Order: sequence, then structure tokens, then C-alpha cells
Amino acid sequence: MSVTLRHPEILEIARRDGKVTVEKLAEHFGVTLQTIRRDLSELAESGRLERVHGGAILPSGTTNVGYEHRRDLHSAEKHAIARLCAAAIPNDCSVFINIGTSTEAVAMELLHHRNLMVLTNNMNVAHILRANPGCEVVVTGGSLRRADGGLIGALTIETIRKFKFDFAVIGCSAMDEDGDLLDFDIQEVGVSQTIISRSRRTYLVADHWKFLRSAPARIASLADLDAFFTDCALPEDLTRKCAEWGTEVHVANGAG
Repeated sequence: MSVTLRHPEILEIARRDGKVTVEKLAEHFGVTLQTIRRDLSELAESGRLERVHGGAILPSGTTNVGYEHRRDLHSAEKHAIARLCAAAIPNDCSVFINIGTSTEAVAMELLHHRNLMVLTNNMNVAHILRANPGCEVVVTGGSLRRADGGLIGALTIETIRKFKFDFAVIGCSAMDEDGDLLDFDIQEVGVSQTIISRSRRTYLVADHWKFLRSAPARIASLADLDAFFTDCALPEDLTRKCAEWGTEVHVANGAG
């Protein structure tokens, strides 16, 4: 296959999966690793991809990857993270779960918890937890974001402010090396900040891919949270900062 045909397909795979690797692309196209590295370098030089170790990702920008693609991306890692997070949430408590595919995975892991009140601005979470008879589900209301079933806006924030919940489980679209949580939708950022302010303990669930991305709007810092559940050990500097902040770091695969 010629380079002019490979490049569009590489970009389509990147849009679908969020990341491409040299080895998988070489196998897919039946070409050498060197050929794929050259393709990725050319796509990076034109601004269509960003090179990372072993492959490339979509360039940082102002638009998130589509919800359906995000849901399938790093699915095994998300479920491992979710199991670890759900284990830190007891029975007989109130929990807020916000928008995101990782937070939806946590909802799945709460199906056997007892005597929960779950508040959410995520229609998918409400749908998941309706199968748990021991869970009362409260939906915030707000403007429906059809792309992912999220509820955002002033009504959402107003509803959240009426509660004080024991735990909050939140996600983010990206994370800076200094521990800042980032997102693409400024309305969702306002909702997330309100969630943090109304929670006794706030847990972040995010896989390693979030460290490879950037987004324009700041939600908060890891310093503002009680615990971070992820799938890879953090960089040494950020690990040290989390210890100073008192932010617990839980790694699902046992690394670090």
C-alpha cells in the first residue's frame, strides 16, 4: 500500500483508538517498522499526529475523541481501575458519579453494593445502576449532551449544591505533569468543580492515556482530591507532590 493510502487509514485508526503503535501498524499494513516510523514522523511534522514512545496519538487540541471510541479505549485498564475504586467505597453511603467512561465502569462495579444513594449527571450511570435494587438513584437534571448522555449547565450545578455527599467519583479528559486535571467542555468543568466542593471525599479515576493528552480548561489539581485511581505508576516528581498534598495514589496493576 502506498504512503498516500496508508496515511489516511493511520489517521482513521488514531481517531478510532486514540493512539496508534508502530508494531501494530506494521503488522496491519504488512510493512517494516522503519516504514511506519517514517509515516508517523511525516504525520507529526504536518501536525496531524503527535509522536509518543512506541507510536503516536491525536494532537492536543480543543476537541475530545468521540464517546463511542473513548468507551472502548483501554477498556481492560478502566475496569481494573474501577474495581479498585469501588472497593474503596463502602455500603451505606452517598456517592456522586459524574460524566465519563471510567466513571461508568465504577458504576458497574457498584452493582452489588448495598444501601447506596447515587447522585449523577450521567444518564448512562443511572441506566447501569437501576439494576441494583439496593441503590437509590438521583439524577441532577440539566441540559442533555447527546454525544455521551451527560447533563450539564446551571440547573445541574444548582441541583448538586443541594447535597453534601460522602464520596464523589470524577474523571477528566487530560492531566498535566504538574497534576492539573483538564477538560474540553467549560460547562462540564463548572459541574466538576461543584461536585468537588460538595463531597467529603473525592476520587479521580483516569488511565495512563490521560497523561498523553492535553485539554484547554482546568478543573482542579490532584492536591484538591483525596485519592487517584489509575493503571500506571506516576512520574517520580508527581508521586512526591501527591505525598506532600496527602493525595492517595492507587495503581490497579500494582506498579509502583
